[in-house]
Formats: sequence, structure tokens, C-alpha cells
Amino acid sequence: MELGLVGLGRMGGNMRTRLRRAGHTALGYDRKPDDRDVSSLSELVGRLSPPRAVWLMLPHGDPTHATIEQLAGLLSPDDLVVDGGNSPWTDDARHSALLEERGIGFVDCGVSGGIWGLENGYGLMAGGDPAHIERLMPVFDALAPEGPREEGFVHAGGVGAGHYAKMVHNGVEYGLMQAYAEGYELLHASGIVDDVAGTFRAWTRGTVVRSWLLELLAQAVEKDPELESIAGYVADSGEGRWTVQEAIDHAVPVPVITASLFARFASRQDDPPAMKAVAALRAEFGGHPTKPSDG
Repeated sequence: MELGLVGLGRMGGNMRTRLRRAGHTALGYDRKPDDRDVSSLSELVGRLSPPRAVWLMLPHGDPTHATIEQLAGLLSPDDLVVDGGNSPWTDDARHSALLEERGIGFVDCGVSGGIWGLENGYGLMAGGDPAHIERLMPVFDALAPEGPREEGFVHAGGVGAGHYAKMVHNGVEYGLMQAYAEGYELLHASGIVDDVAGTFRAWTRGTVVRSWLLELLAQAVEKDPELESIAGYVADSGEGRWTVQEAIDHAVPVPVITASLFARFASRQDDPPAMKAVAALRAEFGGHPTKPSDG
């Protein structure tokens, strides 16, 4: 099958390679000229045989909006656009409607796997019309991990369902990562456990907390037991925030995911103002000592 890929970053470029290894024709376009196959979106569309399929792996927001608007003017009826980036699911209806006016199909697909997806495959969560999904199955099968299809791919529902599933996936990921990180800190602070890296490695088989994330943490701690080479600053992609907002809108309690998101916010403060206020209060009501500010 032929596929156009727009966005050849950490995931898009590897997806192109994986598709080619599976025998598909994958043409890539990126604004950076280093590794692209075509020099423009119009050239990409011209090189693909109709009915075409173009898969976007772009940052959410304006880059995705602008590219879909441009493709709407370049593609033909019966062509397909797949948004595989981390767009908010609320954008999908807008993009689908814009393309539908031109007879162009739209599929949203949450993609998980990071830089390891090239070798391990990608977890895929797709939303859209069943006929569009079926047409893209050769691509989904090539990108997904080896093994039963249902263990690496889901047609989650209509337009928007794929990105919604990926949003919740990332919210769960936030909570898992935070729990492992807190375990690391406690083990490290205990003074009782001498081999923290070995402890994590021993958890990776047989225990009820085993997971790929745990394996990656064990690997990181083995390389740098004190994690001295890494600053304690953690960004968020937006999907954790969207998950918490959806939980609020539906009155669904998600205390673990919410706390993990707020922990990331705390990581960005050198001297958290809220904790300065707590220290001041303890000094005022109980005469507890405070430490002078470094500033």
C-alpha cells in the first residue's frame, strides 16, 4: 500500500522505516529538508496514486490545522487523511467536517510506542468510519506489534474516539510513572536498600507491578543510580491536562492522574511559592524554624 507521511520527527521517521520494512511504499515530507522524500505537500500528493492516504505526525494545534486545510485543497474525493499526532479529540470533528466537504475521509489515530516503536511496533487506537478503517488495515497491521491484532490495535469508535482513547492512555501513563518515581525516591532515601537499581530489575518479572515502563526505569537507574545527569524538571504534552478536564466534565474521580499532573507542575519550580507559604505559616503559629532563601 502507498502512504504519505507528513512529519518525520522521532516517531514519524521511524514509522516510515517500519512501513517500508513491511513492503509498503511510504513517502515522507517534513519542513526540514534533511531526510524528506518530497519537497512540498503538493509534490507528496502528486507522487501518490489515487485513492490516496496521507498520515500526519505533527504537533497538535496550528501545525495540524494548517496542514489539514492545505491538504483539503490538494486531495481528491475518496482520499483519506489520518491524524496520528496527539491532537485533542475535540479537534477531530472540525477536521473531519472540513475534509468531508471535499469528499475526503478522516481518521484519528492515537499512537503509542515512542522511539522504541520502530523495533517493537506501535500501539494504535483509531477512530473513524469502519470503511476507512478497513482500507487502512494494511498500514495498521504493519505498524502494530507482532502478535494478535487486538493486543496492539483497536477501532475505538467513530471520529474522535481514537484520540480520546490515547488521551486517557496518557493520563494512566502519568499515574504509573509517578508511582514508580515515588517508589524510587523512597527506596533511595531509606538507607536500608543498598541496591535500588537491582530492586527495580527484580520487579520486572513475576511481580504484579511489572511493566515496560518499569523495565525502562530499571534501565535508567542502572545507567545512573543517582540520576545525577537528569534535572528534576518534567514537561507535559497536554494530554494529562485534557484527561483531568474530561474527568471534571464527567464527574469521574481521577485522583491519581490529577496528583501526577500536579507533581509535574511542582517539578518546574525551583523554590515552590506554596511551600514557602506553608513554612511561613508553621513559623507563625508554632514558632517552627525556617530556612533562609537562596535568592
